[in-house]
Amino acid sequence: MNTQKSIRQEADTVEENALRLEPAKAEQIIDALNTDLADAYVLYHQLHKHHWNVEGAEFLDVHVFLQEVYEDVEDAADELAERLQALGGVPNASMTTLAETATVEPEDEDVYDIRTSLANDLEMMGDIIESYRQHIELAEQLGDYATGEILREQLETIEEHTHHIEHYLEDDTLVLESATN
Repeated sequence: MNTQKSIRQEADTVEENALRLEPAKAEQIIDALNTDLADAYVLYHQLHKHHWNVEGAEFLDVHVFLQEVYEDVEDAADELAERLQALGGVPNASMTTLAETATVEPEDEDVYDIRTSLANDLEMMGDIIESYRQHIELAEQLGDYATGEILREQLETIEEHTHHIEHYLEDDTLVLESATN
């Protein structure tokens, strides 16, 4: 690792921004977005884990679905980081900082059946949905309608994925259980 340092902006600082949002307001939004960013990476890693470990009759469909979801979460994280940087902030990037900032609790390292895994994803996504709604309200109260719109679009995507997971967890299925006599 290079030991020479030329820091352009220290973490946890807010600089003036070209978007003309007052630094005190921007700081509140940046804090919220860094929380959303951390939560997104926790969700991303959990979804990726489930993508790797899914088994069973619906393996391929669930495997492909989970990849679509974690890719959407990764894209959302990138958009959040770019927005908070545009607001004059520094996106959290280290695994340590992301883990400390996240408000959602990741599943442990064990591998669970897919119903349990999806139920855990559904729970985490529900928590993130609630956080997004609060952060949309915060951004708009502070006059940052663009951030509100970004979060609103991401909220719509995560709600759609949550609804699909809910369908996966329903009891109705074409897969027959083996008969035990």
